Amino acid sequence: MTVATRERRCPYAVGDIVTGTTYVEPSERCHEAPQEFTGEVVQIGSGWAGVDAPNAYLWARLPTGREVKALIQDCEWATR
Repeated sequence: MTVATRERRCPYAVGDIVTGTTYVEPSERCHEAPQEFTGEVVQIGSGWAGVDAPNAYLWARLPTGREVKALIQDCEWATR
């Protein structure tokens, strides 16, 4: 008997413009605070389809060229 599993896919793709809040590791929060951003998705991190999906992340490039890391669940499309 074969059991079909339904894999969840990331709602974003490389090139999408998203807005959200940067992710700062808990150990770094005394030095850096999360910040709001808008940028272009340049990489989708691991974890989306696995058991750690709530911790899945992406990187976005800001207009300044700097890249930031954010949890996927903390992002939304800036434009459709």
